[in-house]
Amino acid sequence: MANFASRSLSRIVPVLRKGGSGSESDMDGIGEHGVRSFYEDEQPRLHFPGAVRKFAYRFDGNGKFVKKEWDLMKDQQEGFCWYHVELPRSSQKLSTSAEYLIDVLCPPLKLQEILALVSSGPFCGTVDGALVFRVNSAGPCGSKFTQRISAIVTDKRIISVSLGRVSRLDFSAASTRSLLSEVPCIEPKDQSNGEGISHLGTTKSGGVVIQEHVLEFLLSRNTFEEAENVIPMGVGNLLVHIIDTHVDQLHEIVLQLETQLDEVERDLDLGVGATKKQMLDDRRFPKMHLNLQRLLQVIAHGDQVFPRVKEKCVGKSWCSQEDLATLDALVGRLRKLKENVGFIVSRITAIQAGLDSWQAEQINRKLYYLSFLSMMFLPLSIVTGAFGMNVGGVPWTTQTNPKISHGFRNVMLICAAIVIILLVIFGAVPLYNFLISGRRQGAKDKRLRYQKSIRYRGGSQRHPAYLPL
Repeated sequence: MANFASRSLSRIVPVLRKGGSGSESDMDGIGEHGVRSFYEDEQPRLHFPGAVRKFAYRFDGNGKFVKKEWDLMKDQQEGFCWYHVELPRSSQKLSTSAEYLIDVLCPPLKLQEILALVSSGPFCGTVDGALVFRVNSAGPCGSKFTQRISAIVTDKRIISVSLGRVSRLDFSAASTRSLLSEVPCIEPKDQSNGEGISHLGTTKSGGVVIQEHVLEFLLSRNTFEEAENVIPMGVGNLLVHIIDTHVDQLHEIVLQLETQLDEVERDLDLGVGATKKQMLDDRRFPKMHLNLQRLLQVIAHGDQVFPRVKEKCVGKSWCSQEDLATLDALVGRLRKLKENVGFIVSRITAIQAGLDSWQAEQINRKLYYLSFLSMMFLPLSIVTGAFGMNVGGVPWTTQTNPKISHGFRNVMLICAAIVIILLVIFGAVPLYNFLISGRRQGAKDKRLRYQKSIRYRGGSQRHPAYLPL
């Protein structure tokens, strides 16, 4: 708060110095109207120039729009405006993002509105008469699975904030040099060395050659920057457009995850043990599972916030019934997307379980080899241990003293007695249970055979329809 107050004071001080001598009467005459006139006449100097990307549009409500300057203090008389801020995707604190928004949006926004836009978690409510909602996930800003979208909606203006670039959000016209506006052709396999293709990537026939990796990149995307958007006719249409692009971006991330998961499954089917070991060492699937949990959190926040946004929009003059129906459809898309993410989580869990079982099998195989080696060297260790005891009477030695000739024999007898005692202690109960169970099973089988023979012999008298076997 102190930093915010110092910035506000630094913006007001030049106004006080602008009056000339700066007498007390002049300073008393500068009130609220004087500060407003300063804000309307001169834009405040930015403390973080170039830190965020911003753009503004003015719509006339009849299907036309123009780009406009960033003038939040000017009231729009005709049509409505849209101001958008893109926060950078970098390793920054949440307080840094708040400072960026304070630098760009203050004035006219207040601190509570800035906090409502930049804070983490779901929110939908009314702040100073304006509809404010946010779907901000708590996660590192550098991760593409951390998505944030928030907006302040009034009758004449929408101020939105997003984390990074959102596909199809801007209303820029399609570029004439865009790859999507060209007529493509397939690159021949026999001309992969460059024959017949110029340095611009076009063939002699005039078609544009699309290489395989470029085609894979285009197929991995759900939306494109060059796609033409329907120009909104009102604030409600613009609000639906912002939420629609957010849902499309989430859908695109899910599609990229599915494609990546398909490639991983193909590598696991065709790969060898080195590929599986590399995936286990890289902890690829636990990381993917964590990213999915972050994405699922964003989808859950949207499923919680967007129905409340629809409820807040009911009865507004700038929101039509078509806009409300579109919001319902977007909520349904989010719920289906949530189910799809659940299926992906199940696939990842199954693949991770398969890798764990493969790793356990490899460990068991190595333990089997180790047990086989230990079985080979166990008799040798017993022999060396027996003949290495420091006792008298060891065979094939020169210990011929009659007094110590029976030492080795006595030690062997003691070892044999210890083995017998251990067998009796630990083997008597299992042996007894085995014998008792065998005897009981034999008696049970004998009793069953006896009952079966009685039933067969007397069956023709009690049940004439049955034939004895």
